[in-house]
Amino acid sequence: MRPNTILTIAGYLAAFTAAVHTFAGTYEVHAPLLNSTLPKALALLLYACWHLVTAALCLSAWALLRPPEPRTVQSHAVLTGTIGIMWGSFGLVFIAVALLFGESLSTLLVLPQWVLLLPVGALAWFGSRKLLVATA
Repeated sequence: MRPNTILTIAGYLAAFTAAVHTFAGTYEVHAPLLNSTLPKALALLLYACWHLVTAALCLSAWALLRPPEPRTVQSHAVLTGTIGIMWGSFGLVFIAVALLFGESLSTLLVLPQWVLLLPVGALAWFGSRKLLVATA
């Protein structure tokens, strides 16, 4: 089976996003969060959520880059489509938070994560549809 170029691009973009989140973002969040005046339980909960996102980003990048076995193409299409919806939803959350709680449209630049999340979501979803069409 030929590689799905759209899913490959989505996978590499997802891996890049996961790496930025893990290696740059963690240091930006770690000290301010754990040294904040928030109750310790809340700070630890938010820190754990940060690492849950790290796991979701890394595992989904791996799944997007992993070629399907010929007998599991339809299952792989469902998985990658679901990953696309998840990444798209993550991006929409950042947009909603910026627009609902920010002071102006410029808050979209303060929370730029949607710029990487939405393209991965769209590419993964479209790549999964292409994968289904190729098996029909």
